[in-house]
Amino acid sequence: MKASIIRSYFVCLLISILAGCTSGSGSGDNPSNQQDNVLRLFNWNNYISQKTVERFEQMCQCRVTQDYYSDNEELLAKLAAGATGYDLLVPTGDAMDTLIRQGALRELDKSKIPNLKNIDPGYLKTKFDPDNRYSVPYANTITLLGFNREKITGLGLPTDSWAIIFEPEYLKKIKGRVTVLDSQRELLAAALKYLGYSAHDTDEAHWQQAKTLIIRAKPYWAAFNNTSYIRELAVGNLWVAHGYSNDMFQAAQDAKKTGRQFSIDFVIPKEGAVLSLDSMVLHRSGHRPDLAHRFINFMLEGENSAELTNLTGSGNPNLDARPHIHPEIIANPAIFPDAAQFSRLEMLEDINHTQRRLLSRIWTEIKLR
Repeated sequence: MKASIIRSYFVCLLISILAGCTSGSGSGDNPSNQQDNVLRLFNWNNYISQKTVERFEQMCQCRVTQDYYSDNEELLAKLAAGATGYDLLVPTGDAMDTLIRQGALRELDKSKIPNLKNIDPGYLKTKFDPDNRYSVPYANTITLLGFNREKITGLGLPTDSWAIIFEPEYLKKIKGRVTVLDSQRELLAAALKYLGYSAHDTDEAHWQQAKTLIIRAKPYWAAFNNTSYIRELAVGNLWVAHGYSNDMFQAAQDAKKTGRQFSIDFVIPKEGAVLSLDSMVLHRSGHRPDLAHRFINFMLEGENSAELTNLTGSGNPNLDARPHIHPEIIANPAIFPDAAQFSRLEMLEDINHTQRRLLSRIWTEIKLR
């Protein structure tokens, strides 16, 4: 190689290196600016298949790390306490209101999410994000009743009403075998629905009625519980639980796999229930919005999305996933409710600071009684 060519080669190489170091300076979407090749996900526990994660890691040649929360209050509290660096969160609608109002989220670049077309339009244009500037539907769950079919039918107790966790005449037969969610909004919503009110009713008098109902029932409950009720139902220690449809699905699967002499069923109470739509959103503190967009688009592919439902029993707003979901899950009305049942479901809405303070006082009274 001639000296002039060699000099030209190294000049071009130097220019290329300098351009690579400076191009896109200040842009949050440029991987070259990022600290490492890691997508940081803050998610509900057991809300994605490890196989799905590994497949994404292979595709993007990156790593995915996850931290977990058990309800939206915990998510918001951890972020308020200074938790940062998460690229993706999976909050529910009422938490979305708060995050958007706080300016905590990064707007989506929809040009990087072509698979958004797979989402059922009925799950887009939500009240909390009408233009889907920040959120992409991930999965949905219903807060309902799970129960040991043999024990409860043997006792002749109703399985289609919130009455089974609130009325002493039923609770006295299953005392110590019942748990309710350790969640202010979810438990209050169940009580409000049983009393004939909206799940997101904010009338203080109605909240006080719900508090009285809860305090009356509390002595019969074994615990306020967000996670271990899955195992306790599956092994037979619990006979009734107030919880999430995907958790009840897991309990039913576990009881079946271990050959228990009973089965776990779950139903939407006739009074109605809470529908939770979990969405993928980008947090402003994240370092890899490029990977976050790739992950969102990856999870919107039909087979990947279906894998979530087949694993967890979550509802699914992705139309392209439906052909890949196990038929027995599609046929379960507590996971995919028909139009009549769907009409009795409500999404929780955000509450203001004054209402939060009142709810906190009510919750403290409930816990101390």
